[in-house]
Amino acid sequence: MDFTSVFGDFTAMAPLIILLVGALLLPAVQFIGKRPTATWAVALLFTAVSLIVNMMMLTDGTSYTTLDMYTYVAFTGIMVLLFQVVLFLAILVSNSSVETTRLHVGAYYALLVGATTGMMFVAGSNDLLTIFVGVELTSISSYAMVSMKRKDPRAAEAGVKYVIIGGLSTALTIYGISMVYGLTGTTSLSAMSTLVLDMNWMMAVALVCMIAGYGFKIAAVPFHMWAPDVYEGASSPVSLFLATGSKKMGLSVFIQVFLVTFIAGSVLGAEATEGLQYLFAIIAALTMTVGNIVAIAQTNIKRMLAYSSVAQAGYILIIMAVASEYAVSAGLFHMFTHVFMKGGAFLVVGALICAGIGEKISDYRGLAKRSPFMAAAMMLFLFSLAGIPPLAGFTSKFFLFSSAIGGVDGVTSQWVWLAFIAILNSAISLYYYARVVKAMYVEKGSSDEKIVVPKAFTVAIAICVLFVIVLGVYPQLIFDYCELAAAAIF
Repeated sequence: MDFTSVFGDFTAMAPLIILLVGALLLPAVQFIGKRPTATWAVALLFTAVSLIVNMMMLTDGTSYTTLDMYTYVAFTGIMVLLFQVVLFLAILVSNSSVETTRLHVGAYYALLVGATTGMMFVAGSNDLLTIFVGVELTSISSYAMVSMKRKDPRAAEAGVKYVIIGGLSTALTIYGISMVYGLTGTTSLSAMSTLVLDMNWMMAVALVCMIAGYGFKIAAVPFHMWAPDVYEGASSPVSLFLATGSKKMGLSVFIQVFLVTFIAGSVLGAEATEGLQYLFAIIAALTMTVGNIVAIAQTNIKRMLAYSSVAQAGYILIIMAVASEYAVSAGLFHMFTHVFMKGGAFLVVGALICAGIGEKISDYRGLAKRSPFMAAAMMLFLFSLAGIPPLAGFTSKFFLFSSAIGGVDGVTSQWVWLAFIAILNSAISLYYYARVVKAMYVEKGSSDEKIVVPKAFTVAIAICVLFVIVLGVYPQLIFDYCELAAAAIF
């Protein structure tokens, strides 16, 4: 289908425009109809239409540009698809969740869709300022959504912490961008990639500020302390959205700004570029290690998943050190598998909260008898996160870690030590994942009464289970597009 006849010069932003219109209409839909289910259905409809349009554009293989600031290539398409899948899963269960607000339904869905619009804007932006605008649109919407969990004082506390730390990260980011502009005279990434600059103290400060600012968004160590409190305080659909969507937006920025422009581009000299790669390697190693070690001590399932999410960000940051086309393909594929693994785990937690089950790991004792499907799904998601074959997590980790061991030409890489740390961390993570499985299948619960969960949660979890299995045995379903995306940005 030729979308230029419908969207004209703004065809590159077609999926984004559809969601933006939806975000603007949703409060009015709630105000007029007064029915939360109708608002939910409209939000789901706009998401589905946007997703279908993006899929058609992605499979078409055509590139589009809007106003020289937004470019739709395979990388944009695959990241937008990821954000749309996350949004679809979050909306699908929101109407059935007992944690979701019932007072401001229109505003809640508008914020959810608006935050996704910001992520999609980031994925195609080729200017530091437009990336900043997209990130802030997502961040400000997220601050409000975290606080909207009803009847839980932890939500207000999480919201306040998120705003304060988010404000600090914004200040660092804009300071770094201003210094880059002072040095280069431009904020355009494509213009910057043609320059050759010396690594002076001003450039070093600019890069450190930007890495720290965007490091908060992906919860990389040492900028990760907000994540456990926010994921615990927010409602499960919002925790799912932040852990699988917002974090990927930050990683998209890392790829577009630091990897493509500063490392793969010719902006810095060879020595400075290598130093930047080692900095990212150290951050990746620290992030995965701290995330996994601290997760061992957690008794709350949401906090454990939050620290696990920190560790997963560390694994994906391997691509920043390796900086090869294959590494980026593997990183994008792991982002996709992470959506279904981590998203599925948060969906199970949310479904069980609806059934009156607590958030502590000890509350999951005997779950296999009370709800065999929920226990089996949770076990699949956790084992996939740990990298157990033949699940999706094993396949994506195999691609990701192998990119650090050696390139496609078979030459051993200098990043073997980083792959070794990652493999060791995967083994550590199996301990705390297995602890949850032990509680569900081995330990005896206080009750044998069957658990009934909302049908929307069952459908969403079944979708995640399907993709965790399918992507494990048939990765080409997504990986081929990930390779096209990596080739497009390099």
